[in-house]
Amino acid sequence: MQVMKMQQILTDHAYPGRGIVLGRSKDNQKAVIAYFIMGRSENSRNRIFEVTDDGIRTKAFDESKMVDPSLIIYHPVRELNGDTIVTNGDQTDTVRDGLLAGKSYIEALRTRCFEPDPPNYTPRISGVLAKDGSYVLSILKSLDGNPDCNKRFFYEYDNPQPGMGHFIHTYQANLDPLPSFEGEPRCVEVDGNAQELADMLWSHLNADNKVSLFVRTIDLKTGEIETVIKNKHQ
Repeated sequence: MQVMKMQQILTDHAYPGRGIVLGRSKDNQKAVIAYFIMGRSENSRNRIFEVTDDGIRTKAFDESKMVDPSLIIYHPVRELNGDTIVTNGDQTDTVRDGLLAGKSYIEALRTRCFEPDPPNYTPRISGVLAKDGSYVLSILKSLDGNPDCNKRFFYEYDNPQPGMGHFIHTYQANLDPLPSFEGEPRCVEVDGNAQELADMLWSHLNADNKVSLFVRTIDLKTGEIETVIKNKHQ
């Protein structure tokens, strides 16, 4: 198993799009979450993360410049009964509502597919971090850009290892159209507290394309939470 450095992945990739990291701190005491958004268009870049009662939402930085909110305004993070749901779209609510109805996250996501944004057909990436520190990731994507076929992949990690996490993002390369992420979530090193991890990720995200970043650590014994949010538009 190759454990990669997120710094290198981000340095080599100018536009991974939106990304989720779930993992475990090096001291094995904390669960770790990171979520970032990037943008190439003015509409995508005109956003910030804003704290809500149960997580965060995206919000237009300048409301007068908002063109189409349908795929860029949503709740990326929601907490539910000690679990944390993180996604790159409104499927956060699909997963939450499914869990509230007694369904699994897989059953909930089987009702969804990739985003309706031809020609990219952006994948929907999702994760659920359980209160015991185990986590799941998924990606819903088109068949090599063919919208007639939706592919769903689910990955479950029931015993996260110290100092290790898994990273999934939407785009494989910065091309036109944007090709979907390929393969399994990348196994990556996780080090430092929430602030240190946020500083590292923010400094390695492409300066032109980065928009917002959310990082959280959760103490698995006490439930204590440390959250860092970075917005390009302060």
